[in-house]
Amino acid sequence: MMSKSAWLLLCLTAATGLYGLRTDAPDEQTTALIASGVSACLFVLTLFVGRRIKFDPVLR
Repeated sequence: MMSKSAWLLLCLTAATGLYGLRTDAPDEQTTALIASGVSACLFVLTLFVGRRIKFDPVLR
């Protein structure tokens, strides 16, 4: 089960990404897609912190 912050960032990523793809103004599109990328990075970071993605440095 994901944390509330992970769900929030996932929804924010989807909403800003869809808005960026839907809008016609180039300035708004660029800003929305940058915001989507930042929130996607923060979402992955929260998954690492919440240990949903396990990192094992020892390769077997």
